[in-house]
Amino acid sequence: AKKVYGGEIIKAAIDNANENASINNVNNVEFFVGKSEEIIPELMEKGINPEVIVVDPPRKGCDIKLLEAIGKAMPKKVVYVSCDPSTLARDLKILEEKGYRTEIVQPVDMFPHTSHVETVIMMTR
Repeated sequence: AKKVYGGEIIKAAIDNANENASINNVNNVEFFVGKSEEIIPELMEKGINPEVIVVDPPRKGCDIKLLEAIGKAMPKKVVYVSCDPSTLARDLKILEEKGYRTEIVQPVDMFPHTSHVETVIMMTR
């Protein structure tokens, strides 16, 4: 990627991301503290239109404002990482209404011998 932007509500995570980028001589990244539903429109106001948006929301799923921001940004791809099948289904339905279709579904068993599973979805427009 020519440039990667990252957002997180926890400042310590952004501090760690900046430190890791520096240690590894990665210079094409920029990180922001804040909510994705606020960061995406701010980037768009600066003329930055993402080709791919990756979201990894909490168990409650994406805020509707984030899904609306994704719809307005119209990236070619959306990668959605989910830990809750019910909120994943709800959010995918909304993204499908915005013109996306599910291309790949990959379950990831990060917690063997439990009922918990992460799911990674790739959607395209």
